[in-house]
Amino acid sequence: MTETTDALVLDLVEWVAREPRPYAEVIETWRTSCPRLTIWEDAVDRGYVARQAVEGLGVHVAITEGGQKFLREHGRTGF
Repeated sequence: MTETTDALVLDLVEWVAREPRPYAEVIETWRTSCPRLTIWEDAVDRGYVARQAVEGLGVHVAITEGGQKFLREHGRTGF
């Protein structure tokens, strides 16, 4: 993975850490048509964020323990 991709994955995880986001919002904000920039997929595959059903609200995306550790390792701990 490139440094650019790592930085974008970090940005996505930090953004989700601020508050759980509706899945549709995450996909709309972070989708890309570039096959080399698979930021959402990379964050999910690495276990940093996960989809969860929220009763009455639909599917949301939240940070995982792995995502919290990833943020701490990169000096982003204000969440």
